Amino acid sequence: MSAEPLLTSDVVGLTKVAPFSRRGFMTASAAVTAGYTLAAGPVRADVITTDTNGLTAGDAKIKVADGEMPGYFARPASASNPPVVLVAMEIFGLHEYIKDVTRRLAKLGAFAVAPDYYFRKGDLTKVADIQQLLPLVNSKSDAELLSDLDSTVAWAKAQGGDTSRLGIIGFCRGGRTVWEYAAHNGALKAGVAFYGPPVDPPNPLWPKSPTQLVPEMKAPVLGLYGEADTGIPVAQVEVLKAALAAANKPAEFKIYPGAPHGFHADYRASYRKEAAEDGWNQMQAWFKKYNVLG
Repeated sequence: MSAEPLLTSDVVGLTKVAPFSRRGFMTASAAVTAGYTLAAGPVRADVITTDTNGLTAGDAKIKVADGEMPGYFARPASASNPPVVLVAMEIFGLHEYIKDVTRRLAKLGAFAVAPDYYFRKGDLTKVADIQQLLPLVNSKSDAELLSDLDSTVAWAKAQGGDTSRLGIIGFCRGGRTVWEYAAHNGALKAGVAFYGPPVDPPNPLWPKSPTQLVPEMKAPVLGLYGEADTGIPVAQVEVLKAALAAANKPAEFKIYPGAPHGFHADYRASYRKEAAEDGWNQMQAWFKKYNVLG
């Protein structure tokens, strides 16, 4: 009998959302045509769409230890040496939401890059069943993940990005990645983690959870969480917050009342406009405070 895939806390928060009406959502075929994944559930019809006016944007090929990693980048067309911001995706692969976030960051003046660090597992945007997706993403080791991110930074620098003003933003599993990378890269100036799990389930490929990495944190991180996240209890966030404070590590947290997991994901039923917009503003202020954004 095959074991059920491990439901990590980010996925619990994703799958246990309040019931919703299908009205106001795209058909599955329209969602796929628009570049969204189906594994995350129905796609909202009024997704945020960011154009490329004033930007240079497109696909990237990033040299990594064992070949080439696909990615997506966007940068201001006229800026020389713009700051670099890594975009750490959810478990759904490099789909349209993550690309749009990348363009939004470029509109703020950043050279934003979203590496497809799950590429060795195939194109995750084409996996429509979350139960099939979980074993793939849960088999990604932290060592390989951090190496892929380092390779992305090197690629951005070679393309003219200013990696002395390096930031990282991530959502869901990518929010966890922000915490992990902040403990890894001493050159990182700041990170912003949207609902990244502070605690991991047992997995030999993930030696230390964000909370266990507190003593090793090298960059200030802003943690943005939903009070109604069914997978990440507020108590877990408070433990992480207290540990960072005790270790004198610069970090701030904001917990949004009534907001579920995925409140920034404007393509999903979990989207909460007010929390999402405030979180985006908090992110900009944080990156400006630490000189990532001008």
